[in-house]
Amino acid sequence: MNRDFIDTFRTEWFGNIRGDLLSGLVVALALIPEAIAFSIIAGVDPKIGLYASFSIAVLIAFVGGRPGMISAATAATAVLMVTLVRDHGLQYLLAATVLAGIIQIIAGMLKLAYVMRFVSKSVMTGFVNALAILIFMAQLPELINVPMLTYIMVAAGLAIIYLFPYATKAVPSPLICIIALTAISIGFGFDIRTVGDMGELPSTLPIFLIPQIPFNLETLMIILPYSVAVAAVGLLESLMTAQIVDDLTDTPSDKNRECIGQGIANTATGFIGGMAGCAMIGQSMINVKSGGRGRLSTFCAGVFLLFMILVLGDLVSRIPMAALVAIMIMVSIGTFSWSSLGNLRDHPRSSSIVMLATVIGVVYTHNLAIGVLIGVLLSAVFFAWKIAQIFRITSVLSEDGTMRTYTVEGQVFFRLGRGLQQGIRLQGSAGQGRHRCQPRAYLGHFQRRCTGHDRAEVPPRRRGGRDPRPERGKRDNRRQARHSR
Repeated sequence: MNRDFIDTFRTEWFGNIRGDLLSGLVVALALIPEAIAFSIIAGVDPKIGLYASFSIAVLIAFVGGRPGMISAATAATAVLMVTLVRDHGLQYLLAATVLAGIIQIIAGMLKLAYVMRFVSKSVMTGFVNALAILIFMAQLPELINVPMLTYIMVAAGLAIIYLFPYATKAVPSPLICIIALTAISIGFGFDIRTVGDMGELPSTLPIFLIPQIPFNLETLMIILPYSVAVAAVGLLESLMTAQIVDDLTDTPSDKNRECIGQGIANTATGFIGGMAGCAMIGQSMINVKSGGRGRLSTFCAGVFLLFMILVLGDLVSRIPMAALVAIMIMVSIGTFSWSSLGNLRDHPRSSSIVMLATVIGVVYTHNLAIGVLIGVLLSAVFFAWKIAQIFRITSVLSEDGTMRTYTVEGQVFFRLGRGLQQGIRLQGSAGQGRHRCQPRAYLGHFQRRCTGHDRAEVPPRRRGGRDPRPERGKRDNRRQARHSR
């Protein structure tokens, strides 16, 4: 047991040191503008999102269930906090973050991650495609009403990202893109948008604090709806991102541990002045495509993030946004499942409808939970319809005409109740022998195949006549003989 633990620890932390260090650096650089943007969405100071990204990334590296997956402050959770911050202020956001973390821990202890079994492959494909579209759409503000120089820089960044690997793969091409475009921008004094334009970077370490709110039932009722929503959306996005990373790396993950880890990270983050977060598919894709595989990459992303905003803040603020936009465009292109477009004609129509509905739901609402829920519900409806077609009832009448055996093949559930009754009635009315069978349904337990036995009810005998059922007839004849004596 101890030997297995040591081997797992060594593999997850030190099995890919160089790749994890370099990919962690790339992710940290990409996290800075996004954390600032998510803070602005939530209506709080940029340092709230930056502190949250640092804290969540470092903690999830130790307690998470998916090595190599990046978690930080996200737009999915930020948009849920807008109303709370506007109506009640920052302190209530911190309290809601702590409570959301506690709810996630409870969900992990109850092993609710198993609900992922109900998410079909079509929903997963739609989820991935929708996120790829959202990632690209998030870059449009940086590409609209900007100088032509910005487009040239973005194009140059994409060229570096896609062509540099042909020269060498020793260093991640996104990191070379950031370094090269930053050097060109500073060297030539280009007047283009930079990271510093997104907001002021913090200059002090985060400190422990307790949210300054009244500890009473009224406060709980205020933050509870927001906390439940953040916990649910955060877990859903984290579990689906974990599944995607599983598929990309061909390695398993512990989903229930991930739930608990997300809860611990959010709870602790609320006590250092950070907002709630969850797994980030965009940053996770950057990490994997840059060579990151272990927990060290996630840990380094958080540490490098804090180091750069505190020590290298002046230099980081001069990174052109064009470099980061180029990286995110690369991520959106790599995330989108292009093969799914060709599969629309080859796959069953129901699978294609589920995939497209999930994409439309997520993109239209910008709400991951709603889009995935639409996909899951449609999958359930199509599955029930498909199973309902595989249903058959056959019957065999015994030689003496007193017993009819029914065999029901297929899944029997509420959708087939009426069909089951009609099938038994038709089979009974087609019975052989002198007496028409009108069965009383007596059904055993159902699996894929179930069998029910029915005793036939025959028309009542005439007064003084013999009952056609052997045992019943003998009993009645003996009773009549006793009365006659």
